[in-house]
Amino acid sequence: MLNQNINHISIIMDGNGRWANSKNMPRAFGHRAGIKSIRRIVDACTLRQVSALTLFAFSSENWKRPKYEVNLLINLFSESINKYLDELNSNDIVIKFIGNMEAFDKKLLNNIAFAENTTKDNKGMHLNLAINYGGQWDIINAFKCFISSNENNININEINADNIQKHLSLKTNNPDLLIRTGGEQRLSNFMLWQHAYTELYFTNCLWPDFNENELDAAIKFFQNKTRKFGALENQKNNLKKDV
Repeated sequence: MLNQNINHISIIMDGNGRWANSKNMPRAFGHRAGIKSIRRIVDACTLRQVSALTLFAFSSENWKRPKYEVNLLINLFSESINKYLDELNSNDIVIKFIGNMEAFDKKLLNNIAFAENTTKDNKGMHLNLAINYGGQWDIINAFKCFISSNENNININEINADNIQKHLSLKTNNPDLLIRTGGEQRLSNFMLWQHAYTELYFTNCLWPDFNENELDAAIKFFQNKTRKFGALENQKNNLKKDV
């Protein structure tokens, strides 16, 4: 049974292109296979009673990729929202998109708004999709929002972790476990603030091959960790969990 202490899993879904190359197929083939993996892992996390799942779908640096691939990914976002929204809604899942949405066209923004509005009252797992997202952008944007909300009445003592976090893309329930597929071992500018005390799990498995067994291996890794949040091990039971 899933450890009750694991509430939020985040995933850097890496390896679609390499997976396609290994099969002598175009990168688009890998990205479409990656969509199938998303559906599989969303279902698996729901069954395992994970409260929140955050997927890194498109980083702010991904605009540097060839234009045809960027266009493909953006079209896949719209296509997938339309294709899977009814299924996600029927499974009581809450959908939220995080990132800088200013770069996207009206069609995608309308699809995003419709998906979020359709599922906002659901009571099941929260599915967060990070698109055009960067951790540095998120922190800078949160600080700007904090300044704007206080206008000219900023008290320097009010600039603290709690007041910055409340303006982040994801304001509460920081991830317990980060999974990165594809063999790389870095955060790639993904939720730098929120991952401060997250357990990090790296696997060589490419994202299209990531399945329930791979997910369970990551969860087992997490369950074998002792989380101290900077304290000594014999203090951990007296600590309030970082949320």
